[in-house]
Amino acid sequence: MLNITVAQLNYFVGDIEGNTRKMIDAARRAALDGAELVVFSELSLTGYYPGDLLDEPGFLNRVEAGLAALLEASREMPALHWVFGAPLQREGPGKKLHNALVVLAGGRQVAQYAKQLLPTYDVFDEHRHFSPGPDVARVLRIGTNQVGLMICEDGWNDEGQDYLVNPFARMADAAPDLIVSINASPSNVGKREQRHAVFGQASTRYGLPLLYVNQVGGQDQIVFDGASFAVEPGRGVTFEAERFVEHVSTLRFENGAFLARDGSALPPVNPKGLEPSAFYRAQIALGLRDYARRCGFRQAVVGSSGGIDSALTLVLAVDALGAENVEAITMPSSFSSAGSVDHSVQLCDNLGIRLHRHAIAELVEGYARGFEATFATPLRGLPLENLQARIRGTILMEHSNHFGHLLLTTGNKSEISVGYCTLYGDTNGGLGLLGDLYKTEVFALARHVNEVAGRELIPQAVIDKPPSAELAPGQQDTDSLPPYPVLDEILKIEIEGNRLPAAERAAAQAFVDRLVEQPEGQALVKRVRAMIARSEYKRRQSPPIVRVRSRAFGSGRQMPIAAFHV
Repeated sequence: MLNITVAQLNYFVGDIEGNTRKMIDAARRAALDGAELVVFSELSLTGYYPGDLLDEPGFLNRVEAGLAALLEASREMPALHWVFGAPLQREGPGKKLHNALVVLAGGRQVAQYAKQLLPTYDVFDEHRHFSPGPDVARVLRIGTNQVGLMICEDGWNDEGQDYLVNPFARMADAAPDLIVSINASPSNVGKREQRHAVFGQASTRYGLPLLYVNQVGGQDQIVFDGASFAVEPGRGVTFEAERFVEHVSTLRFENGAFLARDGSALPPVNPKGLEPSAFYRAQIALGLRDYARRCGFRQAVVGSSGGIDSALTLVLAVDALGAENVEAITMPSSFSSAGSVDHSVQLCDNLGIRLHRHAIAELVEGYARGFEATFATPLRGLPLENLQARIRGTILMEHSNHFGHLLLTTGNKSEISVGYCTLYGDTNGGLGLLGDLYKTEVFALARHVNEVAGRELIPQAVIDKPPSAELAPGQQDTDSLPPYPVLDEILKIEIEGNRLPAAERAAAQAFVDRLVEQPEGQALVKRVRAMIARSEYKRRQSPPIVRVRSRAFGSGRQMPIAAFHV
């Protein structure tokens, strides 16, 4: 029998002292529960991912101090083994660090393992700082149990498609009673189910129970959902920690099975996760909450156009920060509809947030007069449209600078993909909440918000009216773009492709295949591809976004600005 405490914690990258305190507190809870083993997540000492902080002078000295503090704390609990992640220095050619798993017990380091598979795809770039560990299995005896030790990516290659080495097979050869895997697995829609499938299949293939401990919390554009779990051969997932919150609990491992601490059966785990809209809402709220507090913001401000994007952004901001910490600004111009203000008023009343009115018509006219006086030509067309967006962006930044609020940009993935946004205007801000949601998903999430609320939290008129930037008379998004249900299916294939969940990819590919059967459909797809390519320079200068899908703009999609596109 082995009592194991799962320590699913929210770490702050670079705050080694704070992370150390969290780990010591959790270890003390584990000791009180009678645990022989407490398991933390990958790079828990530094938080994942420290990036080039690893190159900063003095950073590794702070890592050493953190290790020393954990070692000293472990003396207080001599019966408890601590498993956690940390960057450790190494000798020889190559990068001078290992992404390592460390085991402490009774004031001594009793084991160490270096991660073998270092991902460099999507949001990962571990080869930048780490050398891979040797192709060996690490097994440690704790009581009567042989415990195999593994780090995140090492368990994802059991099909042998991505790397030449398969640490899972090597571990199976060592025949442990149990595998413990420490992880920093970013969350996206469908990722929980993917983890369960990959590790459930490997567990059954090798006949090995496995405990998977993940971190939780937001870090820049990435969110970790926690959802730590235990899996047993043939039975699948038998335990799951809560999602999107810290979770510390003790399990009993006995005769190859995971039980509650008192030896009773664990409650069954629902194989179905959150439906997409509920998932998006929870993930974005956590991402904003952690981003704001870690960047020193308590409050946020949003430009309220009366449209669906700003409305949903305000709802999510209230979810994350509370209504008392969110403000909105409506900035009507001569082209704004009455609804742009009225709907903003109704929405903010529903949410209980303060709405400011700052009209911009006179500012626009002043700029237009100045332009014509200087350049001897009237300001009209696209420059006049963009001017309105840039004036609004300036007003929002004035508010942010003066009051110290975090400005949230409101662009969605569809608009960002094709550049339907104004640089230095509606792209201004510190964080984008909808930047990884296609417009059709924005509508779906808005409807979900109202369904959950049991009332029109977002006015139905906002959901029903045709999308418009309201920068010209009678303007609608479809004047410049294909209808969003068409555009979004094209974008899914062009941006995410094989990274889409299988069913979603099949549906999107079938839609595009039907589209290109006609010459006008072929031309449309070619046009959308060109718009995506031409807009890269805008995305490069835009705020970070909260990632919720399998491939998001930012570090997950690195494309050159100046490139030849077919």
